[in-house]
Amino acid sequence: MLKITPYLGIIVLIVSIGGVFYPKLGYFLLLVFASLMIIAPFRGRWFCGNLCPRGSFADFWIAPISRKAKIPPTFRSMWIRTPIFVALMGFMVFRIIQTQGVVDKVGMVFVTMCILTTSVSILFGVAFAPRAWCSFCPMGTLQRAIGGSKHPLVVDRQKCIKCGKCQKVCPMQLPVKEIQEMPDCIKCGRCVEACPKGALSF
Repeated sequence: MLKITPYLGIIVLIVSIGGVFYPKLGYFLLLVFASLMIIAPFRGRWFCGNLCPRGSFADFWIAPISRKAKIPPTFRSMWIRTPIFVALMGFMVFRIIQTQGVVDKVGMVFVTMCILTTSVSILFGVAFAPRAWCSFCPMGTLQRAIGGSKHPLVVDRQKCIKCGKCQKVCPMQLPVKEIQEMPDCIKCGRCVEACPKGALSF
Protein backbone atom coordinates (compact mmCIF):
# COMPACT_ATOMS: atom_id res chain seq x y z
CA MET A 1 0.00 0.00 0.00
CA LEU A 2 1.31 3.42 -0.93
CA LYS A 3 1.31 6.40 1.45
CA ILE A 4 -1.26 8.13 -0.76
CA THR A 5 -3.65 5.14 -0.83
CA PRO A 6 -5.74 6.08 2.26
CA TYR A 7 -6.58 9.48 0.77
CA LEU A 8 -7.74 8.38 -2.69
CA GLY A 9 -11.26 7.52 -1.50
CA ILE A 10 -12.23 11.19 -1.53
CA ILE A 11 -12.10 11.07 -5.34
CA VAL A 12 -15.13 8.78 -5.33
CA LEU A 13 -17.17 11.39 -3.50
CA ILE A 14 -15.89 14.22 -5.68
CA VAL A 15 -16.92 12.43 -8.88
CA SER A 16 -20.19 11.00 -7.53
CA ILE A 17 -21.44 14.21 -5.92
CA GLY A 18 -19.57 16.96 -7.74
CA GLY A 19 -20.13 15.25 -11.08
CA VAL A 20 -23.86 15.83 -10.82
CA PHE A 21 -23.19 19.57 -11.01
CA TYR A 22 -20.05 19.45 -13.15
CA PRO A 23 -20.29 16.39 -15.46
CA LYS A 24 -16.76 16.81 -16.81
CA LEU A 25 -15.52 15.32 -13.53
CA GLY A 26 -16.73 12.01 -14.92
CA TYR A 27 -13.81 11.99 -17.33
CA PHE A 28 -11.57 11.20 -14.38
CA LEU A 29 -12.77 7.62 -14.84
CA LEU A 30 -10.95 7.53 -18.18
CA LEU A 31 -7.71 8.25 -16.32
CA VAL A 32 -8.51 5.38 -13.96
CA PHE A 33 -9.23 3.01 -16.88
CA ALA A 34 -6.03 4.02 -18.67
CA SER A 35 -3.92 3.59 -15.53
CA LEU A 36 -5.14 0.13 -14.70
CA MET A 37 -4.82 -1.01 -18.32
CA ILE A 38 -1.19 0.11 -18.37
CA ILE A 39 -0.36 -1.53 -15.01
CA ALA A 40 -2.36 -4.80 -15.26
CA PRO A 41 -0.17 -6.61 -17.86
CA PHE A 42 2.83 -6.25 -15.54
CA ARG A 43 1.39 -6.37 -12.02
CA GLY A 44 -2.11 -7.82 -12.28
CA ARG A 45 -4.49 -6.22 -9.78
CA TRP A 46 -1.80 -4.05 -8.15
CA PHE A 47 -3.82 -0.96 -9.09
CA CYS A 48 -6.74 -2.25 -6.97
CA GLY A 49 -4.66 -2.39 -3.82
CA ASN A 50 -2.68 0.80 -4.27
CA LEU A 51 -4.29 3.37 -6.56
CA CYS A 52 -7.98 2.50 -6.88
CA PRO A 53 -10.14 5.31 -5.41
CA ARG A 54 -13.02 2.94 -4.73
CA GLY A 55 -10.71 0.42 -3.08
CA SER A 56 -9.45 3.17 -0.81
CA PHE A 57 -13.04 4.26 -0.18
CA ALA A 58 -13.88 0.69 0.85
CA ASP A 59 -10.88 0.23 3.12
CA PHE A 60 -11.03 3.54 4.93
CA TRP A 61 -14.63 4.79 4.61
CA ILE A 62 -16.82 1.69 4.46
CA ALA A 63 -14.75 -0.50 6.79
CA PRO A 64 -15.77 1.34 10.02
CA ILE A 65 -19.47 0.53 9.39
CA SER A 66 -19.04 -2.88 7.76
CA ARG A 67 -20.18 -6.15 9.33
CA LYS A 68 -16.81 -7.57 8.20
CA ALA A 69 -18.41 -10.91 7.45
CA LYS A 70 -17.08 -13.53 5.06
CA ILE A 71 -17.31 -12.60 1.38
CA PRO A 72 -19.60 -15.17 -0.31
CA PRO A 73 -17.55 -17.50 -2.58
CA THR A 74 -20.10 -16.96 -5.38
CA PHE A 75 -18.96 -13.35 -5.64
CA ARG A 76 -15.62 -14.59 -6.99
CA SER A 77 -17.19 -16.93 -9.55
CA MET A 78 -16.50 -16.01 -13.17
CA TRP A 79 -20.03 -17.18 -13.90
CA ILE A 80 -21.17 -14.13 -11.94
CA ARG A 81 -18.38 -11.74 -12.80
CA THR A 82 -18.39 -12.14 -16.56
CA PRO A 83 -22.11 -11.29 -17.00
CA ILE A 84 -21.70 -8.28 -14.68
CA PHE A 85 -18.71 -7.09 -16.72
CA VAL A 86 -20.57 -7.49 -20.03
CA ALA A 87 -23.74 -5.86 -18.69
CA LEU A 88 -22.05 -2.79 -17.20
CA MET A 89 -19.70 -2.23 -20.13
CA GLY A 90 -22.56 -2.75 -22.59
CA PHE A 91 -24.76 -0.30 -20.71
CA MET A 92 -22.00 2.30 -20.61
CA VAL A 93 -21.23 2.01 -24.34
CA PHE A 94 -24.96 2.14 -25.18
CA ARG A 95 -25.44 5.31 -23.11
CA ILE A 96 -22.33 6.96 -24.61
CA ILE A 97 -23.63 6.29 -28.13
CA GLN A 98 -26.89 7.97 -27.20
CA THR A 99 -25.08 11.16 -26.15
CA GLN A 100 -23.99 11.81 -29.77
CA GLY A 101 -20.61 12.94 -28.46
CA VAL A 102 -21.83 15.89 -26.39
CA VAL A 103 -19.02 16.41 -23.87
CA ASP A 104 -21.12 17.01 -20.75
CA LYS A 105 -23.52 14.18 -21.59
CA VAL A 106 -20.66 11.73 -22.02
CA GLY A 107 -19.22 12.94 -18.72
CA MET A 108 -22.57 12.37 -17.05
CA VAL A 109 -22.58 8.76 -18.28
CA PHE A 110 -19.33 8.21 -16.41
CA VAL A 111 -20.69 10.01 -13.35
CA THR A 112 -23.80 7.82 -13.43
CA MET A 113 -21.65 4.69 -13.62
CA CYS A 114 -19.61 5.93 -10.67
CA ILE A 115 -22.74 6.60 -8.60
CA LEU A 116 -24.25 3.23 -9.52
CA THR A 117 -21.17 1.16 -8.72
CA THR A 118 -20.38 3.15 -5.58
CA SER A 119 -23.91 2.56 -4.30
CA VAL A 120 -23.53 -1.18 -4.87
CA SER A 121 -20.09 -1.20 -3.23
CA ILE A 122 -21.47 0.57 -0.16
CA LEU A 123 -24.43 -1.82 0.07
CA PHE A 124 -22.31 -4.97 -0.15
CA GLY A 125 -19.49 -3.40 1.84
CA VAL A 126 -21.78 -2.78 4.80
CA ALA A 127 -23.71 -6.05 4.47
CA PHE A 128 -20.65 -8.27 4.02
CA ALA A 129 -17.07 -6.96 3.97
CA PRO A 130 -15.47 -3.67 2.83
CA ARG A 131 -13.94 -5.24 -0.29
CA ALA A 132 -16.97 -7.38 -1.22
CA TRP A 133 -17.49 -5.27 -4.37
CA CYS A 134 -13.88 -5.81 -5.36
CA SER A 135 -14.53 -9.55 -5.58
CA PHE A 136 -16.68 -9.04 -8.68
CA CYS A 137 -15.70 -5.53 -9.80
CA PRO A 138 -15.65 -5.39 -13.65
CA MET A 139 -12.34 -3.54 -13.70
CA GLY A 140 -10.83 -5.97 -11.23
CA THR A 141 -12.05 -8.86 -13.37
CA LEU A 142 -10.47 -7.25 -16.43
CA GLN A 143 -7.15 -6.82 -14.64
CA ARG A 144 -7.30 -10.43 -13.49
CA ALA A 145 -7.79 -11.57 -17.08
CA ILE A 146 -4.93 -9.40 -18.37
CA GLY A 147 -2.27 -10.08 -15.75
CA GLY A 148 -3.62 -12.20 -12.93
CA SER A 149 -0.46 -14.29 -12.72
CA LYS A 150 1.95 -11.35 -12.77
CA HIS A 151 3.86 -10.07 -9.71
CA PRO A 152 2.72 -13.02 -7.53
CA LEU A 153 2.95 -13.30 -3.78
CA VAL A 154 5.68 -15.70 -2.69
CA VAL A 155 5.55 -17.64 0.58
CA ASP A 156 8.73 -19.03 2.14
CA ARG A 157 7.53 -22.24 3.81
CA GLN A 158 10.65 -22.52 5.92
CA LYS A 159 10.04 -19.14 7.52
CA CYS A 160 6.24 -19.40 7.81
CA ILE A 161 5.06 -20.28 11.32
CA LYS A 162 1.38 -20.47 10.32
CA CYS A 163 0.34 -17.76 12.77
CA GLY A 164 -2.47 -16.61 10.51
CA LYS A 165 -1.72 -12.90 10.83
CA CYS A 166 -1.47 -12.52 7.04
CA GLN A 167 -4.90 -14.07 6.63
CA LYS A 168 -6.46 -11.65 9.11
CA VAL A 169 -5.24 -8.50 7.34
CA CYS A 170 -6.00 -9.56 3.73
CA PRO A 171 -8.80 -7.22 2.57
CA MET A 172 -9.80 -9.71 -0.14
CA GLN A 173 -9.99 -12.58 2.38
CA LEU A 174 -7.66 -14.75 0.29
CA PRO A 175 -5.81 -17.87 1.56
CA VAL A 176 -2.54 -15.96 1.85
CA LYS A 177 -0.42 -18.67 3.46
CA GLU A 178 -1.17 -21.17 0.72
CA ILE A 179 1.34 -21.12 -2.13
CA GLN A 180 -0.85 -20.99 -5.20
CA GLU A 181 -1.83 -18.64 -7.96
CA MET A 182 -4.11 -15.97 -6.57
CA PRO A 183 -5.19 -13.82 -9.53
CA ASP A 184 -7.40 -11.71 -7.28
CA CYS A 185 -4.56 -10.71 -4.96
CA ILE A 186 -4.53 -6.90 -5.09
CA LYS A 187 -0.83 -6.64 -4.11
CA CYS A 188 -1.57 -4.22 -1.27
CA GLY A 189 1.29 -5.67 0.75
CA ARG A 190 -0.57 -5.77 4.06
CA CYS A 191 0.16 -9.45 4.51
CA VAL A 192 3.86 -8.79 3.89
CA GLU A 193 3.87 -6.05 6.54
CA ALA A 194 1.97 -8.22 9.02
CA CYS A 195 4.21 -11.28 8.73
CA PRO A 196 6.42 -11.46 11.86
CA LYS A 197 8.96 -13.75 10.16
CA GLY A 198 9.36 -12.04 6.78
CA ALA A 199 8.03 -15.13 5.03
CA LEU A 200 6.08 -13.19 2.42
CA SER A 201 7.29 -11.14 -0.52
CA PHE A 202 6.35 -10.13 -4.07
